[in-house]
Amino acid sequence: MIVSHEWLKQFVPHTHSAQDIGEALSRHCVTLDNIETLGAHLSSFVVAQVVEAARHPNSDHLWVTKVDDGSGTLLDVVCGAPNVVAGNKYPFARTGTVMPGGLKIEKRKIRGETSNGMLCSARELGLGEEHNGILTLETNVPPGTPILEVLPVGDARLDLDVLPNRPDLLSHVGLAREISALTNTPLRALPADLQAPPVLGDTLCGATMVQGTHASVTLADPQSCPRYVAVVIKGVQVGPSPEWLQKRLDAIGARSISNVVDATNYVLHGLGQPVHAFDLAKLESRAIVVRQTREGERIVTLDGTERPLVAGTTCICDGASPVALAGVMGGLHSEVTTDTTDILLEVAVFDARFVRRVRKTVGLNTDASYRYERGIDAGNTAEVARMAAALITQVAGGTVVEVLDVGSAPASRAPVMLRPARLARLLGVAIPVDEIVRRLESLGCVVSTQGEALAVQAPTWRHDLLLEVDLIEEVARLVGFDALPDELRPFRPGSAPDHPLHLASRRVRDALVGVGLAETRPMPFTASGGDDTPRVRNPLAEDEPFLRGSILDTLARRAEYNLSHMQGNLRLFEIGNVFTPRAGRLPLEEVRVGALIMGARRPAHFTEPNPPVFDMWDAKELAERIAASAFPGRPVQLVGASVPVLWTITVPEVGVVGRVEAVALDKPVWATDAWGVEVTLGEISSQDIAEPRAHAHAPADRESGATRAVRFVPLPTTPAAEFDLALLVPDGIAASTVESALRTGGGELLERVQLFDEFRGPGVPDGVRSLAWRLTWRHPERTLRDKEIEGRRSRLLELLDKELGIRPRAT
Repeated sequence: MIVSHEWLKQFVPHTHSAQDIGEALSRHCVTLDNIETLGAHLSSFVVAQVVEAARHPNSDHLWVTKVDDGSGTLLDVVCGAPNVVAGNKYPFARTGTVMPGGLKIEKRKIRGETSNGMLCSARELGLGEEHNGILTLETNVPPGTPILEVLPVGDARLDLDVLPNRPDLLSHVGLAREISALTNTPLRALPADLQAPPVLGDTLCGATMVQGTHASVTLADPQSCPRYVAVVIKGVQVGPSPEWLQKRLDAIGARSISNVVDATNYVLHGLGQPVHAFDLAKLESRAIVVRQTREGERIVTLDGTERPLVAGTTCICDGASPVALAGVMGGLHSEVTTDTTDILLEVAVFDARFVRRVRKTVGLNTDASYRYERGIDAGNTAEVARMAAALITQVAGGTVVEVLDVGSAPASRAPVMLRPARLARLLGVAIPVDEIVRRLESLGCVVSTQGEALAVQAPTWRHDLLLEVDLIEEVARLVGFDALPDELRPFRPGSAPDHPLHLASRRVRDALVGVGLAETRPMPFTASGGDDTPRVRNPLAEDEPFLRGSILDTLARRAEYNLSHMQGNLRLFEIGNVFTPRAGRLPLEEVRVGALIMGARRPAHFTEPNPPVFDMWDAKELAERIAASAFPGRPVQLVGASVPVLWTITVPEVGVVGRVEAVALDKPVWATDAWGVEVTLGEISSQDIAEPRAHAHAPADRESGATRAVRFVPLPTTPAAEFDLALLVPDGIAASTVESALRTGGGELLERVQLFDEFRGPGVPDGVRSLAWRLTWRHPERTLRDKEIEGRRSRLLELLDKELGIRPRAT
């Protein structure tokens, strides 16, 4: 947000520099991004005194003057201004000075006379449009004094980053309150420009509808607009704004449009309340109706764009059609022009949720919507209406003839109890009660004593002061965090255990990062969905209104994005939430892990220009790794399934927890196949954070709640013995059945069983496929001998032949 230093001083008359104010605000409430000095282009101009002035010998409209610029030498300067007078002081540009328009002043002859600089007008300095003569300075400063010390043009523009929880700081008066509290400077109740209140006409109030003499207001949708104040002003003269108002808006980078529109922008940036002016004569039936749009309605907004309106969008209508988007922007049809004589001034309270919906449906961000979405001071609506009317009648004339106030004022909030003892425990330092009261009252709070506690009534503009800790934070912020003790307190870890889902997620994340996968963290929304797919009422993006039912679908979209940017070697995973619809109930929310691999297994090298690509067996191994990390100590089984699902992942006592599948992608012809794994870690429930007797660092038994012991083993110190076993497996026997038999017959020294190949073709009978496993044995104390390995291999083959009728494939 851009604010003016001089404008801030209008609300709180302090003597601090813009740099000091910016640093103080940064320490206590906002972040100062930049300070821009608006008069910096005048830094090279000085005050000069004309000592002599005579007619130019070769011109009837030029003057030849002798100028004292403080350098000790009188300079000859040719001037064409009719108001140059000996003895007066004027702004002076020495040779070498660059003018605001880019012209560089140089020594040159003008009709035979040498000119060593230029005496300047207000327009030449960029201070106004006056150019009939040079700018006379009424000052006693000596020649050579910098012009910025004489002219009040040294405003500074502060660029501040305001946090979303502090919408009260999105205005000059809001920041002035903070400056007043930080500097102990009294806050001026009203700026000087608004001191004279207008003569208000009759004020008519109503719950949802008011019919006045000059206009009517109806709240057909009071939920989206709790209160609407309309001020009818007649006899205005629309034209250019006075210079002071133009400078105020120019100081914050806003463009001057007309006196009426500039007055509404002044109230927006000065007081933080968006207001809008309608041309009363252009309103059908001179009526204002706050309602939801109907199917097929459209509006041309002030930016000249015709926008279709989605049915159910909150808008401001006259007796016939929409004339403004509620809380966002007005319509072109009812705008104020130079022909306008009567206006209806809108000061309304719009619900943030409905303004956000309007903004997102039309795709339009404005200063008004930014403030409405974060929250305005709903308790100050009537006062803002009075100030806005006062400013308009001051700069554009006219008379307030009627005020229509429809809706209800916000209910007062209950006071928040603050215990000084609690404050001392949290901050580590005892702050006197009288200082606590003084600090809170400086923010506009009303504080009273109730026993040993303080009852604090927060002001209407502070929506964030809801709890005791909020008040404690405010006291600490105003005292200064640097004033609090910084000694390190002893750390006492809590006894609350981590949630099993958190522990499982952490184990899986470590395992996948360890094998080179990159984590993605998208939002859990999707563009496609059926009638039963959970739908978000207020989606963050209109093109993604559904809650997703699969992580692999999200990873597939990420993969397609990468492929469109010529990135085909992908190793992605995500741990996130998915949602399954349930009839008559809220959808089931589960935490799942999904992984997608495609492309080359390893980077290309001159020794291997075409490295192998990921295949289904890599996905199977990845699934085993994920399941082993998610469910430690439990055997994992992969059961073959039909395409596109290749295997289902089963864990005893838990059931089917995931799947391995070929992922369908919209991919270019050069891309390889994509393989995906999705495993369910558990469901989100409203039960206790941890199961009974669960320990923070051990997986809990799902049935009994007992802690499962974690067994630690030393790192291996002996070499492993590996051999491959190719078997002819009938189609009716699942690979998991064979693998289970291998694990059973492999003995206690069997460390790993890995299925790495499947073959159908020459040499393999019909109805049979060749499956190859790699078996790894390791003795904890010595190296296994060849005859021991061969003996184990023979026993395994006998077991497979006897139990399953499976024989080895002949080489």
